[in-house]
Amino acid sequence: MAIRNKWKLSIACSAFALLVMPITTFAQATSASEAETASEADDIVVTGFRGSLNSALNAKRNESAAVDSIVSEELGKFPDSNLAESMQRIPGVALARGDGGEGRNISVRGLGSGFTRVRINGMEGTAQTGSSDIFGAGNYGRSFDFNVFPSEIFSELSVRKTPSANVEEGSLGATVDLAAPKPLSAKEDFVLSLTAKGIYNELSKKVDPRASLLISQKFADGTFGVLATLAYSKRKIREGGYSTVNILPTYVNGGFCSPIGAAVQNPVNNAANGTDALNCSAGNPRTGSLAVYNQILAATGPANRPGGGVFLPRIPRYVNSEQDAERLGGTLSLQWQPNDDTEISLDGLYSRYDVNRFDNYIDALSLARNLTNLGQPTVSVRELQVDPSGSLVFGRFDGVDLRSESLADRFRTTVAQGALNFRHNFSDSFRVSGIAGYSRSVFHNYERLTVNVDAIDTPNFVIDFRNGGSIPILTYGIDVSNPANFRFAPSVTPAGGNTTVLGNFNTRNRRAVTANQTYELNGEWDVTSGLKLTLGGQHRISDYKAKFFTVPGALQNPRTLPAGTTVASFTRQVTGLDQIIPGAFSSFLGVNFDAWKTATGYTDALNCGVECGNDAPEVREAITSGFLMANFETDFLPFTIRGDAGVRFVRTNQSTVGFIPATAPAGALFPTVGVRAQVDRSYNDWLPSVNLVAELQPNLLARFSMAKVLSRPELGSLTPSGAVTQTTRTATLGNPFLDPIRANTFDAALEWYFRPGSLLSVAYFRKSIGTYIQQVSSLIPYNQTGLPDSLLAGTPAAPTDLFTVTRVANTPGGKLEGYELNMQMPFDFLPGVFSNFGMLANYTRVSSKIQYVLQSANGIPTLTTTADLVGLSKNAASGTLYYEDSKFSIRGTANYRGGFIRQIPSGANDSDVLGNHSTLYVDLAASYALTDKIKLIFEAQNLTDEHNVLFIDSVRQDPLFDTRIGRTFTLGATVKF
Repeated sequence: MAIRNKWKLSIACSAFALLVMPITTFAQATSASEAETASEADDIVVTGFRGSLNSALNAKRNESAAVDSIVSEELGKFPDSNLAESMQRIPGVALARGDGGEGRNISVRGLGSGFTRVRINGMEGTAQTGSSDIFGAGNYGRSFDFNVFPSEIFSELSVRKTPSANVEEGSLGATVDLAAPKPLSAKEDFVLSLTAKGIYNELSKKVDPRASLLISQKFADGTFGVLATLAYSKRKIREGGYSTVNILPTYVNGGFCSPIGAAVQNPVNNAANGTDALNCSAGNPRTGSLAVYNQILAATGPANRPGGGVFLPRIPRYVNSEQDAERLGGTLSLQWQPNDDTEISLDGLYSRYDVNRFDNYIDALSLARNLTNLGQPTVSVRELQVDPSGSLVFGRFDGVDLRSESLADRFRTTVAQGALNFRHNFSDSFRVSGIAGYSRSVFHNYERLTVNVDAIDTPNFVIDFRNGGSIPILTYGIDVSNPANFRFAPSVTPAGGNTTVLGNFNTRNRRAVTANQTYELNGEWDVTSGLKLTLGGQHRISDYKAKFFTVPGALQNPRTLPAGTTVASFTRQVTGLDQIIPGAFSSFLGVNFDAWKTATGYTDALNCGVECGNDAPEVREAITSGFLMANFETDFLPFTIRGDAGVRFVRTNQSTVGFIPATAPAGALFPTVGVRAQVDRSYNDWLPSVNLVAELQPNLLARFSMAKVLSRPELGSLTPSGAVTQTTRTATLGNPFLDPIRANTFDAALEWYFRPGSLLSVAYFRKSIGTYIQQVSSLIPYNQTGLPDSLLAGTPAAPTDLFTVTRVANTPGGKLEGYELNMQMPFDFLPGVFSNFGMLANYTRVSSKIQYVLQSANGIPTLTTTADLVGLSKNAASGTLYYEDSKFSIRGTANYRGGFIRQIPSGANDSDVLGNHSTLYVDLAASYALTDKIKLIFEAQNLTDEHNVLFIDSVRQDPLFDTRIGRTFTLGATVKF
C-alpha cells in the first residue's frame, strides 16, 4: 500500500504494543494468591462503561463458542450512537461506512457484510437502505444495514464467530444478535429515562435533534412487566469532494482531436461533424499541442497495451452531497414470569429511516464518451503531465463538454417485527423453549431522478493533482454558476453534421420487500450433571420481491422546454464548496427539481415497470432444519473440559422468478418485451460443529472449534433475470442454480482472565472455502444458455450462434486464515485517581488466496488471477483508553481498517482492481453525573477529519472517490426518574 497506509498501520500496531507492555510487568508481580482473590472479587457490582465491559466479558467467558458482546451501561443506555460503530471494538470486526461517514455494515474476520447474518430478538433480520452510486446505489442483497436503526432501542449485541448446532445456519463470517431491553431485567419496578441531544457537524453547520425515551413498569409483584422505547433523530448531513467514476487509458473513446500540423488520426474527425484543418468540430478550434499529442500516441500504441499508456479520469468532477435523514424507532415488550419455571414474552419492534439526498456534480464529460460530434474525439490536449506509471498529474484541455448533474435520491426503509418467545421447565431436568415471529422490511427508493444541463465545447479545463492529494484542483473555463452558460439540450446539430441526442434526465426507482416468518421449538434434557442434550427444529420462510421502474426512452429523449422557459427558471446555486475543498469555487449551478418538474411536465406517472424491460425479481426460500446437540462438562482430566458438539440438517427449497427482456418492434412506446421465468430447486446440507473449552487453570481457558458452514448466494444473483442484445450477441444473466458458499472452519484461542474485568487473549482461525461465487464471462452457444429461442425472433441471431454470456457462477474457493490479539484491562491496581483508568485494544491480521476467473469458454476458465477476498482488510485494529469514577466518564477510541479490494476485475481497461485505502477514525465520548438523576453527555466523532478514499488499479492507485465528512459534536443530557 501507499506510505499513508503504512504510516497508519504502524501507529495502530505501535499503540497496541504500548498498551500491552504494562500487562507483562503487572502479571509478573501478581502472585497466585492475588489471582485467586481476584477471581473471588468477580461479584463486585460495577456500573457505567466499566460495568458494561465486565458484563460482556463474563458472558464471553461462560460461552462454549467464540462470542463477543456489547451490553448496555444501564437499562436504555447503549454505549454508542451507532450499532455498527460499536462493533469496531470487537476483535476481528471492521466497519464499512456509507454516505456521510456513518457506520453502515460490518466485515468479520475478512468476510464482508454479505457473509454476516443478523438476528433481531432471536429472529432473522433484514434491513436494506439506499446509498450513492459509489457505494452501490442501494442494498438489494443479504447485507444488513445497521444505520436503519437507532442504537437506543437495543440493550445488547453479540457477535458469534464460531457456530453451534442450535444456531441457525447462513453465516460464513459471523452471526450478530441484537436484543431489545426486557422489563423484568430492570432493577427498579418503575423506570423512566429521557435523553435529549443536539448534534452539530462542521460542514453542514446545523444543530440537529436526537432524543430517546424508555419507560418500564413491573406489575403483580414483579412477575409481569411492560417496557417501551422510542427514539428519534434528524440529521442534516453534508459532504464534498471529488469523484471520477472510472479511470481509462487514452486510447478508449477514439482518442483526442489531432492538433494543427498532425495527420488526422481520429476516424470520427471528418467533414460530417464539421472537422476541418482548423476545427475539431464545428466552432471548436484545434488548439492542441503537437508534442503532447505525439506523446499520447506513443504511450498508447498497440505495443504498449495492456498495462501501459496514459490514464485519465473518465468523468472528473467535484461532488457536493446534502442529506436530510430522519430516523424513528421503538420497541414494546410484554414479559410474564409467574415463577422460575415459566417465561413468556411478546416483543415488537419498529424502525423507519427516511432520507432525502441531493447530489450535485460539475462533470467534464468529454474524457468519457465517444459520440460523433461530442466527447473525447473533439477535445484538444494543450498540456499534459503524467507520472512514470501513466497517472495524470496535470492536464489542460480545450473543447470539453461540461455538465451540471443533479440527483434527487429519496428513499425510506421501514422494518417491523413481532415475536413471541416462551420457555417452560417441565421438571428440573427437562425444559422446552420456542419462538414464533414475523418481520417485514421495505426499502422504497421512490425517487432517484437525475437532471442534466450542459455546456458544449468549453475551453481551458484544468485538472491539477500537483498538490499531492487525492482531490485535485479543477478549473473550468466558464463561470459554472451562470445559467446563461448552460442549456437543457435535447440534441446538438452542428453545421452540416448529424444530430446527437443528449440524455438530459433519467430516473431509476425501486422497491424491495422482504417478509420473514420464523417458527422454532427446542427441548433440553439434563441427562446427568455434566451432560445436556438439546433437540430442536426450525422452519423459516423468506419472501423477497423487488420492482424496478424507469421512464421509457421514447419519453426521455428529447424532452424540450416550453417556449420562453430558460435554464435560469429551474436552477439554483450550490454554495460553500470552497469551505469544504480548498481551491474549489464558492458556488455552481444545480437543478431545482420542483421547478424543473413544473417546467417540463414531468410526473411519476411516466414511470413504467416490466413493460419497459425492467426486472421484478422474486426469491422465496423455505428453510426447514433440525439439530441435535450435546452440551457437556467433565473433569476426568486434571482440568475441566466443557463445550458443545452436534449436527444440523438443513433443507432449502428455493423458488426464483425473473424477467428476460428482448427488443420490441420498431416504433413501440415501450422499447422492450420479453419473458418471465421461474426456477424451483432444493438442496440439503449436513452441518456438524464442535466447540471445546479447556479450563487449564481457573483463569486460563483454551478454546477449539471446528464446523462446516454455508452462506447463501446474494438475492440478485439467484433470479433468472438478465438482458440479451441480439445484434452484439451478448447476454447478462442471473443464475438460479448457484450453490451456497460452503466452508470448513477451524478456530483455536487462549484466554487469560488475569484480574477481574481483565482479559488477554490470542486466537487463530482458518476457513477453507470450497466454492466461491463470481461474475464470469464465457463464450457459449445461445441454445446452451437456457433462454427461449423466441427471444431471437425477428433478429439476425440464430440459436446456434455464439454469445458472450456474463453471469454469476460457482468458482473454486480458497483459503482464509488469520489471528486476533485482544486485551481488556482496568487499571484498578494503580493508586489513587489512576485506578479509574482502563483500556481496550485489539488487532486482527487476515490473509486469503482466492482464484478469480476473469474469462472462460464453455464453463472452463481460460484466464484467472489470485488475489485477496473482496472486502478483506489484511489489518484491523482498535484501541480505547477510558477514565471513569462515580460522576465523570470519558473515553477515546481509535479504529483502524487497512485497505481492501472492492471489486475484481475493476471493470476498466488496463486496471486490475477497484480498492479502498485504509482509514483511521478517532472518536471521543464523555459524561458527567450532575445528580443521581441527571447526566450530561458529550460526544465527538472523526476528530482527525478522516476521508474515505477509493482508488483503481493496485499499482497506480489512481483516486476514484474522496469526500470529506467533517467532525461531528454532540451535547446532551439524560434524565432518569
